[in-house]
Amino acid sequence: MRRRLIPSILAVTALGLGLAACSTTDEAAPTATSGGQDDSLTSVQEAGVIVFGTEGTYRPFSYHEDGSGELTGFDVEIARAVAAELGVEAQFEETQWDAIFAGLESGRFDAIANQVSITPEREEAYTFSAPYTFSRGVVVVPEDDTSITSFADLEGKTTAQSLTSNWYTLAEESGANVEAVEGWAQAVALVQQGRVAATINDELTFLDHETQTGGDGLKVAAETEDVSRQAFAFAAGSQELADAVDEALATLAEDGTLAEISQTYFGADVTQE
Repeated sequence: MRRRLIPSILAVTALGLGLAACSTTDEAAPTATSGGQDDSLTSVQEAGVIVFGTEGTYRPFSYHEDGSGELTGFDVEIARAVAAELGVEAQFEETQWDAIFAGLESGRFDAIANQVSITPEREEAYTFSAPYTFSRGVVVVPEDDTSITSFADLEGKTTAQSLTSNWYTLAEESGANVEAVEGWAQAVALVQQGRVAATINDELTFLDHETQTGGDGLKVAAETEDVSRQAFAFAAGSQELADAVDEALATLAEDGTLAEISQTYFGADVTQE
């Protein structure tokens, strides 16, 4: 059954909302051209390596299993598959989110693989691949709750949200009373304990939780109409490399690789809108 969608007035508010790690506004970036020539793809091919910037601490997208194992994650595995299609090796430079765009601009890596949301501001400063992740904002409630089936139903009810998140604002605009929490884990605990009626978060966060715990007695009661799109980010002007990555992503979508990777991490295909 298709879940009920958010009213249009809230859809405008939700437009462009992405994962918490993707909310930074970025400075203008230099181009990846030399004398007017785009050598972004040639440079990667000649080096035999494409270097991706990633956090390495952002589960389930980019992290080390058990904290010290091999780098893995949804974005990491897709980046490796793309590199294989390009006929080069994937290497990863781990860095904090706050420094990741500076690393791209300085040429420390060729692309960012870290759930970068495509926004108008970023499109002015960087070149993007086709999106490989699509997500919405969702209202999470106990699985036996029938009182909430839309964002409008949150009016007068209490939700648990991080103060600094976009979801806090959406909850308030939906008419909810908001109890401040530190993050998803605390919000979920309050919902399960019946201390709050719901929490709003990113769909991927809930799907990861569902994969790890079997759902823990929770369900999605409503979702936003607008979709957040995440993609590989390149230095401005790296169109040839972006085009080659797009071709690789199309091949990986057609042969089922993207869906398989997505099923592993989320139990669903989040690589298609």
